[in-house]
Amino acid sequence: MKAKLLLQKRLALTETCFADIKIWQVPKPVRGSLHDIKYSLAPVSGETCVLRYDNEAGKRDHKHLGRDEVAYAFVNLERLQDDFWKDVELWMKDNIPS
Repeated sequence: MKAKLLLQKRLALTETCFADIKIWQVPKPVRGSLHDIKYSLAPVSGETCVLRYDNEAGKRDHKHLGRDEVAYAFVNLERLQDDFWKDVELWMKDNIPS
């Protein structure tokens, strides 16, 4: 089995901010992960990635909050997306004028 793209989309959040989402099902877990999902979810403001959830090979499941990288406990795809959107909402509340 080859990697299967499950979701790829770019969603406009504001005139200058968008979310870039890519999720694949992979034939075997990415090095450092215990599941068959490879993912990268990130809001980008201007040209800066301000938050990112990913499981880059060898780094395990984690998220980037600004310059900090913290572990992320992957449960399933639904939870991943819920957690991501909650963090995006918090970031926007603190950084995007209403």
